[in-house]
Amino acid sequence: MSLTPPRRYWLTGASNGIGASLAEEILKTGAHLAVSSRSLAPLKALSQRYPGQVLVVAGDLTNGQRVREIGEQIAEQWGSLDTMILNGGTCEYVDANQFDSSIIEHIVRTNLLASSYCIEAARSLLQAGTAPHLVGMASSVTYLPLPRAEAYGDSKPGLRHLFESLRIDVEPENIEMTVVSPGVIDTPLNNDLSTHVDWSADKAARYLFDMLKHRPLELPLPELLMPVLWPLPQKPGQTGLEIGKRMERNNPPIEGLP
Repeated sequence: MSLTPPRRYWLTGASNGIGASLAEEILKTGAHLAVSSRSLAPLKALSQRYPGQVLVVAGDLTNGQRVREIGEQIAEQWGSLDTMILNGGTCEYVDANQFDSSIIEHIVRTNLLASSYCIEAARSLLQAGTAPHLVGMASSVTYLPLPRAEAYGDSKPGLRHLFESLRIDVEPENIEMTVVSPGVIDTPLNNDLSTHVDWSADKAARYLFDMLKHRPLELPLPELLMPVLWPLPQKPGQTGLEIGKRMERNNPPIEGLP
């Protein structure tokens, strides 16, 4: 009697926040997990807690060559991949009074380009996998422009468009896709936000992993959408952003100008 082989996952952004908690949820099922992050130490610690289950594939995912090497390493070790979870990313706020385009370049490279490199490396592995599933972490920030989000807000709509277009193209390959849209979670990236979110990264990861079993097309995380996504730290005299309120001009338009 043959045993069903363990499911094989590749998870990016696995060293902290939702990623670290999600890695634990996956490994508790006995699955095998390739983990990526710039930070090597948390990944090594994870492999020691789950001996024989963890494949450490650390590195800078904004480096296309390094991502190709990771794909080759997974192919050599496993030969295929069943689930790819694109969770890696970062957030950095823009000061419009000292506008720095390098921040936008960094965030777009980290959130959007790195994911495209990973998709390129994972696609043939998923084609060879069992009931392949590609999961992309978007954001509820894609639904509305927000102050100081010029960098993060540029990257995430692009990422959503990448996922949604790719969904159409991989359907003939029987690769199913889920786009996840979380709001703010209690992670190191968000500890300067004055929110009242009662979802920890652990709670969000448990919910996320449970819901991914159903393979929804879109997966929002309840209670973590726009009403709690902002405000950002306020400047003196600055008012908060009211969700759903129509934006109005501070001054009337100058007539005669295009």
